[in-house]
Amino acid sequence: MDISALLTSAGINIGICCVLFSLYSILRKQPSNRNVYFGRKLAQIRSRTRDPHWFERFVPSPSWIIKAWETSDDVILDVGGLDAVVFMRMLVFSIRIFSIAAIVCTAIVLPLNYYGQEMEHKFIPAESLEVFTTENVKPGSRWLWAHCLALYIISFSACILLYFENKNMTKRRLAYIKGSSQDLSLFAVLVRGIPWSAEESYSTSLKNYFTKYHASSYLSHQMVYHCGKIEKLMKNVREMYDVLYHESIPSCHSCVLPGGRRPNVFNVLVNEPEIIEKGKIDLQDLRDRGKECPAAFVFFRTRYAAACAAKALQSSNPMLWVTHLAPQPRDVYWPNLAIPYRQLWLRRTATLMATAAFLVFFIAPVTLVQSLANLTQLQQAFPFLKGLLKKRYVSQLVTGYLPSVILVLFFYTVPPLMILFSTIEGSISRSGRKRGACCKVLFFTIWNVFFVNIASGTVIKTIKVFSQPKNIPQQLATGAVPAAVKFFMAYVLTSGWTSLACEVVQLYPLLCNFIYKFILRKDHGPFDGEYTFPYHSEVPRVLLFGLLGLTFAILAPLILPLLLVYFCLAYLVYRNQILNVYITDYDSGGKYWPIVQNSAIFSLVVAQVIAIGVFVLKKSTVCFGFTIPLVICTLLFNEYCRRRFLPVFKTFASEILIDLDQQDEQNGRMEAIYEQLKSAYCQFEWLAFGSSKIKQQYICAGEETIKHTQELKPEIKFSEEITPDESVEISPPANHKEEVELIIVDTTP
Repeated sequence: MDISALLTSAGINIGICCVLFSLYSILRKQPSNRNVYFGRKLAQIRSRTRDPHWFERFVPSPSWIIKAWETSDDVILDVGGLDAVVFMRMLVFSIRIFSIAAIVCTAIVLPLNYYGQEMEHKFIPAESLEVFTTENVKPGSRWLWAHCLALYIISFSACILLYFENKNMTKRRLAYIKGSSQDLSLFAVLVRGIPWSAEESYSTSLKNYFTKYHASSYLSHQMVYHCGKIEKLMKNVREMYDVLYHESIPSCHSCVLPGGRRPNVFNVLVNEPEIIEKGKIDLQDLRDRGKECPAAFVFFRTRYAAACAAKALQSSNPMLWVTHLAPQPRDVYWPNLAIPYRQLWLRRTATLMATAAFLVFFIAPVTLVQSLANLTQLQQAFPFLKGLLKKRYVSQLVTGYLPSVILVLFFYTVPPLMILFSTIEGSISRSGRKRGACCKVLFFTIWNVFFVNIASGTVIKTIKVFSQPKNIPQQLATGAVPAAVKFFMAYVLTSGWTSLACEVVQLYPLLCNFIYKFILRKDHGPFDGEYTFPYHSEVPRVLLFGLLGLTFAILAPLILPLLLVYFCLAYLVYRNQILNVYITDYDSGGKYWPIVQNSAIFSLVVAQVIAIGVFVLKKSTVCFGFTIPLVICTLLFNEYCRRRFLPVFKTFASEILIDLDQQDEQNGRMEAIYEQLKSAYCQFEWLAFGSSKIKQQYICAGEETIKHTQELKPEIKFSEEITPDESVEISPPANHKEEVELIIVDTTP
């Protein structure tokens, strides 16, 4: 592929980006699209105001780029949580390291590659990309010292920047833990593998066990139940609630009172006796032994006691009384709590085998893409295309743009599948499920996009390369340069620049919103501020580009400006999305940072190993000898970071937990925390409203009307009336025999 083919791909992608960004500037100002582009902000305003016309008066900021640029990390922390800060710091680190790499390699390495051999150079657009890579450097050239020096500068700069980022993120993680005095999950432990007893129920066995072995710290517990009939009951409650909210309230404008007058407010008060009675009956059924799961949340009197109980081996049989620190209440993934603990290793083995099979299966589309990137192989495989491929513009389009588009389309199936695999594995938290999918997508992406592409063009060559481990560096060097760099430059343009434009426009939610509002004529669509940030797909994408940049920095420096543009654009786009679009239902507390740290070190080591292969191929033994200590130093630095910084992200420091406990005891907050624990982990709240929005405020005409009307109960109130554990005592509702009241308030003069 020559420069003109790359320019063709760049021109197509730049055109698409300009169109999409211009479209976004127009669509974001349309009132009908505000729930797509300002879902988080609208949800925040909705919960704070009682003005019925707030939606019409909402005005988006005129310049989203300036707003995203001026927003500080502290604001991102308040809006998106510590996970969002980790994501943004990953982009900041990438911008800094690739700015250094672009300056060094463009100024030093690129001219040496271009003039590496005595040859007559063509006009720049007609030049082949091989001329700008190490392929153009003569074997034994003394200028390879510049490549080795550039590699040292990039590696040391990356390690220094990583050290300060690790230090910064560790401080934020500790501040996050110290500021989590209201986090009830620190008092809770999830117990699984409760042994079966013929004489007593799971609940009784658990209570007897913890009152015996943790008598001084045990507070109460809450069993996990099989859903059964209660799930159906709660589903009916949820459907009824959605109907009342979405249909009854908007229809108030069509209601006519006697005399031809129209009401201003239409509020519904629900207190259905049959539902309450059914709930009581089914809850009694749930307390039967057959409805209980061998899992429960156990609450302790202090955070430190809960942490000690979670870490300790409770039984001589490691498969019984297994304890974990509980996720945050909104982070619990309830469907997986009913999975027997003995099944987990089978599930993990099965998902591992399924992931490996999918890795092998995906080699076929990657091989197809690689054949498209090579025009000669494509003509040999499809002789009838020779006449068409001889046309210049067709060949540029096929080799420069089409392969990356095909691979990007194939990869859209990967994140949902990996989410499914992580769910089958049995993750107990929503953030853990997404983090597990992130690791799988990252491994999948690095293997299929990076290694399979640069190691070979066919499956047979792939087997040959990895059947000879001692030749891997040299094979990677010869495979990576010059063939793979052609594809990866186009891939950065397509999967990088264009994907960011699609991200900011939100094509799929926009289409769904259009269908719901203009075709189905519904007021609410499926994406009204209900979706969280897709870390499982975006983190691997950014880390893959980091791997490409570090690997090809000295081999093909032309890729660095493309990556630098991507990271700068991603910095603005993702900040805008976090501020306006995505809600933060749960937060893992920055646990994505170890993934970033390990991936950065892995990328550095791969770049250094491939550089060793290049130096061996170019017969530069001195550069080869000087690169080996660099690999060792990088691994030693990684080991230091793993011991110094990463443990903070895996567990809690005892001194912090004890300090929090002492502060709460001195301030008298412990009793209030104990009361909140009784209803925090309510399984039936999830069953009833797990897929619904939290509607804390409802449409009212004004403050004067509010004084004379009764509002719909917030959804949380339904769950507070239904308590799944006998250790929680709540009196039944006082007016449980009242019928449904329909209150119409006329405020017209």
